[in-house]
Amino acid sequence: MLINENPLLAEEAALNKCYKVMDLICEKCMKQSDMNEVLAMKMHYISCIFQKCINFLKDGENKLDTLIKSLLKGRPSDGFPIYQEKIIRESIRKFPYCEATLLQQLVRSIAPVEIGSDPTAFSVLTQAITGQVGFVDVEFCTTCGEKGASKRCSVCKMVIYCDQTCQKTHWFAHKKICKNLKDIYEKQQLEAAKEKSDEENNGKLDVDSNGVNEEQPEAGPAVPQEDSDAKGSEEGEKASLQCDAGLECSQEATAGPLASEE
Repeated sequence: MLINENPLLAEEAALNKCYKVMDLICEKCMKQSDMNEVLAMKMHYISCIFQKCINFLKDGENKLDTLIKSLLKGRPSDGFPIYQEKIIRESIRKFPYCEATLLQQLVRSIAPVEIGSDPTAFSVLTQAITGQVGFVDVEFCTTCGEKGASKRCSVCKMVIYCDQTCQKTHWFAHKKICKNLKDIYEKQQLEAAKEKSDEENNGKLDVDSNGVNEEQPEAGPAVPQEDSDAKGSEEGEKASLQCDAGLECSQEATAGPLASEE
């Protein structure tokens, strides 16, 4: 897009000079004592893009609009840019310094992944060049790849742009899948809401189960051991006396009244 917006760059002669300069910088970064593999890879990638533009202009196209659309065009199911992914992989594969540690890391990250799956070649290369850690959530413009894009499609909420210019450029491809992406987004939101609700309910059940206290009967005042023994002794003697008296009364009752002598 940068080349297309600058008429001086969109000429074959200018692009030839530019890509050769990028190649020289790449070579210098790798051969200097303080080797800079990241900058070398960046220069090499830009050089590959310039060469792709040159080949496109040689085929008879006066403008680069068709190339841009080819890079942005996505597959019908989810809009994934297949052609863009292939170009990025090809540029990494053409890096001329095979012994570079960065190249080996990129190949190990990308080679096992099928085209259209995560991580994409774009995300891996971007992390390598910009130094972004894989788990840091950074948004990139779907059209130009600029970091920090914040404008989302108002319909599907899934695609991000820098501004309306990038949105308009990408609309020819996005309009075919916008509705499908909207359905995916709504489904994801429903699933997220359900998971959150389940977690809240499970947390509430855990709190309730841990917070149950069985009511225990309150214990009466403690009775001193000596008073308890004395009281027990007195109650024992009293019970014994009552038992003796009861026995006598019982015996009298059994015998009946005495007969009087005449």
